[in-house]
Amino acid sequence: MSEYAITNSIRTLRFLRDEMTQKQLADALGVTRQTVMAIEANKYSPTLEVAFKISLVFNLPLEEVFQYKTKDI
Repeated sequence: MSEYAITNSIRTLRFLRDEMTQKQLADALGVTRQTVMAIEANKYSPTLEVAFKISLVFNLPLEEVFQYKTKDI
């Protein structure tokens, strides 16, 4: 059975959005900068609510921000 991991393109999206800082994104989401940092590094999966908020900030569908892929073992 394959293992899966959630990955994201938040870092790239922040830089395409006038080099938005982690703090600016965190403030828009109502979370801490550390939370954004952990999500970007794929060390923490956001709640469904936070994931939707992130997609709204970037005005993109959820699947363009987050990907569910097979994990390289």
